[in-house]
Amino acid sequence: MHLELRWRPLTPADASALFTLVRTVETVEGAPRRHSEAKVSELLVGDWKDLERDSLGGFDDSGTLRAYALVEVRPGDLRTVRAFLRGGVDPVWRGRGIGRAVLAWMEGRGRQKLAQSGKDLPGRLAVYVDEAARDQRRLYAAAGFSPVRWYTAMRRDLRAPLPRVDLPPELQIVGWTHALDDGVREAHNDAFIDHWGSEPHTPETWHRPEPHAAPAWSFVALDVSGDEPQVAGYLISGRYEHDWPLLGYSYGETELLGVRAPWRGRGLAPALLARAMHAYREDGIQYACLTVDTDNPSGAHELYRRLGFEATHGEVLYSVEL
Repeated sequence: MHLELRWRPLTPADASALFTLVRTVETVEGAPRRHSEAKVSELLVGDWKDLERDSLGGFDDSGTLRAYALVEVRPGDLRTVRAFLRGGVDPVWRGRGIGRAVLAWMEGRGRQKLAQSGKDLPGRLAVYVDEAARDQRRLYAAAGFSPVRWYTAMRRDLRAPLPRVDLPPELQIVGWTHALDDGVREAHNDAFIDHWGSEPHTPETWHRPEPHAAPAWSFVALDVSGDEPQVAGYLISGRYEHDWPLLGYSYGETELLGVRAPWRGRGLAPALLARAMHAYREDGIQYACLTVDTDNPSGAHELYRRLGFEATHGEVLYSVEL
């Protein structure tokens, strides 16, 4: 691959250059949310990642990063082995075939990694695209990718009255702690076992540092009726302050919300959301935000609507099923 650029694998030392490129692309495309430098740096970190083989950066004669490609297969997949593709081209350098070449490289490398996984399972090449990014959507569609899943980002004005949900005494909501975290991981794997596209988190992928974690806004629902408390549900929040000036308001993001099957139908999900929204508001936050799979089998979309959440934008998962 030449296309007037010099190509080599990316390394963690390229994090700043990658952030600059990602932010440029997001700004020109009018992305509704932006990545922080810490979040972009995370793309180049992980013991299960092989940047030497699974990443590519295209640099111009001045050494400026103009295009990039990343392919990631996570270690815990048990039902479908997924290769996540992520790439981009500086808008100034578009129209030269670089985007198509980057996508072809990602697809080829993704297929190689799926074949090398050693797992006799279905495979999936997957890429998330903002619903409004028509050029990207056309690029993936032309390459044979199909839209298979739609996700809706929603927000809720915290100035409106907040619900309070009463729970039976055996169910208690407590603040997240490190001591509870592995139990939360197991609960998450259990709660999402019946959700399309979900695969279990290993300790390696779950416990990685999260630059925007908000422990004070994260909660765990415990069943204390037995000898040992059991994690029945959880809500994990994120705090993305770099987005607030762009959006014109502050928000708390519900990153993960789940209830294990034996405890569903007892009000835990709305109780956890209510607890988080009260915590956001107590810290002066203006909105609660989250993203939901529109085909979520638990009826989460309707729950959020009843709690006052409204759609703001969408994201589409494009895939090639193998």
